[in-house]
Amino acid sequence: MKLKVVVSSLVTLGVISASPLAFGAAKDLTSATAPADADYPKVGGNLGNQNYSSLTQITKSNIQNLGAAWSLDVSAAPTTKPVAAPGTTTTGQQTSPLVVDGVIYSDTPNGGVIAINGKTGTVKWKWTPSVAANGYAPSGTRRGVSVGDGKVFTIASGNRVVALNQETGDIVWAVQPTGPGGSSLGNVAKVGTVYWDGMVYIGTNDAGRNAGLAVRSSDGALQWFFFGAAARGLVVTDVNGVTVDAGATWGPDVNGQSCALTAGAAPWMHPAVDPELNQVYWTFGNVRSCRSSQDGSLRPGINLFGNSMVATDAKTGAYKWHFQSQRHGYHDMDNTQPPSVGEVVVNGATKKVVYYGSKASETFIIDRVTGKSIVGVVERPVPQDSRQSDEPFQPYPPTGAWLKDCIVYQPLSPNTIPGDPYRAVPNYNGYQAGARKPDGSLPLAFTPGSYIDADLPFLTIPAGYRGNNGELPTSDGNGGTTAPHRLGCLWDPHFGLPMLSTTTQNGGNDWSGSAFSQNLGLYITPYAVNNVAHDTSEGSNGLRAPGQYQTGGYLALDGKTGQVVWNNFTGLDQAHGQTPLVTASDLVFWGQPDGYFVAADAATGQMLWRFQTGAGVGQGVATYTVDGEQYVVVESFGSGTPYSGGSDGSTMWAFKLGATGSEKPTPDPLIIRRGGGGTPTLGSTVNNTVYLARGSRTADTAANRDSVSTGGHQPANISVPVGTTVTFLNPGAATFPLFPNLKEHCATQFFEGLFNTRLQPGQSFQYTFNREGEYWYNDCTDPRPTGRVQVVLTPQDMPGAATIFPNPLNLQSPTGVFTGVTGTVTISMTVPAGYVLDKVAPSRVTLKTPLSTTLFDASFAAQSGNLVKASFDKAVIDNNIPAGASVPLTFTADFINDGVQKQLTSTVNVQVVK
Repeated sequence: MKLKVVVSSLVTLGVISASPLAFGAAKDLTSATAPADADYPKVGGNLGNQNYSSLTQITKSNIQNLGAAWSLDVSAAPTTKPVAAPGTTTTGQQTSPLVVDGVIYSDTPNGGVIAINGKTGTVKWKWTPSVAANGYAPSGTRRGVSVGDGKVFTIASGNRVVALNQETGDIVWAVQPTGPGGSSLGNVAKVGTVYWDGMVYIGTNDAGRNAGLAVRSSDGALQWFFFGAAARGLVVTDVNGVTVDAGATWGPDVNGQSCALTAGAAPWMHPAVDPELNQVYWTFGNVRSCRSSQDGSLRPGINLFGNSMVATDAKTGAYKWHFQSQRHGYHDMDNTQPPSVGEVVVNGATKKVVYYGSKASETFIIDRVTGKSIVGVVERPVPQDSRQSDEPFQPYPPTGAWLKDCIVYQPLSPNTIPGDPYRAVPNYNGYQAGARKPDGSLPLAFTPGSYIDADLPFLTIPAGYRGNNGELPTSDGNGGTTAPHRLGCLWDPHFGLPMLSTTTQNGGNDWSGSAFSQNLGLYITPYAVNNVAHDTSEGSNGLRAPGQYQTGGYLALDGKTGQVVWNNFTGLDQAHGQTPLVTASDLVFWGQPDGYFVAADAATGQMLWRFQTGAGVGQGVATYTVDGEQYVVVESFGSGTPYSGGSDGSTMWAFKLGATGSEKPTPDPLIIRRGGGGTPTLGSTVNNTVYLARGSRTADTAANRDSVSTGGHQPANISVPVGTTVTFLNPGAATFPLFPNLKEHCATQFFEGLFNTRLQPGQSFQYTFNREGEYWYNDCTDPRPTGRVQVVLTPQDMPGAATIFPNPLNLQSPTGVFTGVTGTVTISMTVPAGYVLDKVAPSRVTLKTPLSTTLFDASFAAQSGNLVKASFDKAVIDNNIPAGASVPLTFTADFINDGVQKQLTSTVNVQVVK
């Protein structure tokens, strides 16, 4: 209904007027699109979060001359320049640096703020609050400071906004913004601050209700706020004259209270500011009220302004327009990625646009003036679950998602490892392994009678859904059924049973920033592929299916159409802070969770250069000039989300052409399969026997029978030597006489498909593991219980069997820059008769070096008679090998001997010159 009365429930606590203060030299603050230049004055590069710089000294033709100018452990004492060291290795930080007048300002891993000379790497000042000195502690997670009005703006514990003197780091003021009567505006805890024209803009997070707010830069006085979830009585009219009763979109009150008042809907990433239009663009997150983020049953309606971008007046906070990316969200798909602006020419007319979208891998290109998509919106009918109060249509860009937005059900086979990044773990969504094909593979097919059938009475499948015509599932004559059924696509409904879909809470672009190339007209964004199972019993992040691969990369979209121009699949989750920087010389820089800092061709995505920083990089990048030289700065403060393995750190790195600093050792290997960490149970301690679907190995209670928990196999993580036979038992009355399992259970091994067996209570089967590796399996009755068997080879040491060439090993760079280290080192090993090099995956030929726990794979390996030769790239291993007269390098290779897998190893000492 269109209403005539416009009521505003925004609270305006005064309007200030102040002249813009320059970020740095000659900075234009009248435009959101003015590129960063000599300085990088803001997280995001400029007010529009373009992460774009006009600097061109570093180019594609000279990038190989880029080296480390200095490095600094920001956790060390600030009075002198420490050498780069691990520093704080247990506390990462999700921040990004900025640069003003040649000084770098950044959060530190322990929650402070540091100012650093951008040329020398020496510390200008460092501030870390303490309860003893300040009465409050640092805030934990941090995502960037801002600079303006002679101050540095940051946050601290107790929902504090703090202003520091830009020159000295002394506290100017500290405030705790609250609403009327001291009411909460949300948690001021981890959102980056943004300064413009006498105001500081701050998002909030993780509270029952959250707001975007502005405080005065001179004294911290609250100026205005805008809640992400609309309360009863909020009626707004947008810039197109369209009126909406936002408060009425939350359905009836529950227990006398609107669901909006506990809805979350947090703007937990920093906004973009548009001086020309006097607008601030906030991205409000998912709805989680009235039961949970996975349950929409008690809040029918579209739930404004959850999952929405909202433009507000920059001075008063008044509503201007909104765009909602998911109506009535119950998938925890909060599209809160920092918005990026751009200007594109469409049909001869220049359009001021803002790019919006993240986890759903849908990027909407919105006209900043009107709030409408410049390419239109497709209203696509989606399946509905009557228990969820579903909306029948969801908005899609005309180009669709830039990732696959449906699960891929790839056959289980040793020939498809790791397989399609979007592949489903078996048994989810009713897709079970069928009869084995002649090639040994196990195809996945939708199977009637699976756990997901319990939802059928509540489902409505629209005609044309993903190419289906709306009929009920029917037999396909091969043990499966034809569509339609939920395929694991974007916005597929769920309720009490897990529904695996893509993209998901930790997929798409979770909360990394993106970059807009003014030169190429490309929108460049990092992404993750991380399928998640939704159901009403899951926590706010859903269930990332154990055993699946967590991957991702970078891609570029045409800034006018949203079409994918290039996609660099790095195989790593890049969606958790790794914000790119693009320059006018058409280079794009990004960090990776494996510790590498990368430069690529912004036009094609092809990697051109990389540098090992020694710790995961989950932060943004900045560039600037000092004394006519261009620098690039990045922080390797760690990138644990969503991996185990790797390492945190506290090193800031600055690079320039011709600099001679060295790479650091490769950090601990990332464990890229979900749930792959933890210490396994030795199989010998449990008689090499796994109990399927039990909550406890010993407790004979009703609560432990037929478990549906992810750790529902006992033990869920077991380690055995190669050649061990493991028994899988569905424990019946003989094992648990009081409360035996009552249901059929199975073990479906994925993704190799080595076994797939169904067991009634009391039945068991055995499998002998003859190869080293990690073997996952789950249950067909309910896919959540997941286990793994880690099969290990005991290496046989062969003293004196290996030789190395060349020796001495020269790892010096002829150019002085680390990229000058090229060529290979060859290791030969004499093996016993009958040993044949095993080339079947996951067998490996590796080199262990003194400075890293990572095992480095050979670039080439071959066997001739009893001699095995393998080559290793110097450029990969040089930073992991110290100089010395006798440096041990351990060579290891897998073999087959008399049909049994064996492992031989030999250590050779080499003289290393660096």
